[in-house]
Amino acid sequence: MRTTIVRTEDIAVSCDQVNGWTVVEVDGEVDVRTHSRIREAAIALLGDGHRHFVLDLSFVPFLDSMGLGTVVAVTRLIRQYEGSLRITCPSARMLKVFQHGGLGDAYEFYDSSQDATCQAPTADGLAHWPGTCG
Repeated sequence: MRTTIVRTEDIAVSCDQVNGWTVVEVDGEVDVRTHSRIREAAIALLGDGHRHFVLDLSFVPFLDSMGLGTVVAVTRLIRQYEGSLRITCPSARMLKVFQHGGLGDAYEFYDSSQDATCQAPTADGLAHWPGTCG
């Protein structure tokens, strides 16, 4: 059952539970005006005990550097909780944003949330992720 976490004029963030994953679907541009909503949603979900996430960007037409920075910040939070993160990014244009930002190899990218959730999460979901916690 999909639950709406955030709904504003500019962005909607909802989540659903699938095979041990919390699928967070973002609908709208992720930019300087909206990026904080995703971080707030992640903090709330982590506080509720969720640990393994799929960030579904299928309905995101635009992601700027603030949005990319928010994905990194959320990744660090999830890593502190020993969780995992996969990203649904079917758009080649959107994938280039991650590649040009130096993050193309840092994440597991999937074409759909169904592909991302077909296997249950493992304990080492972000063990390969570069950087330090905090």
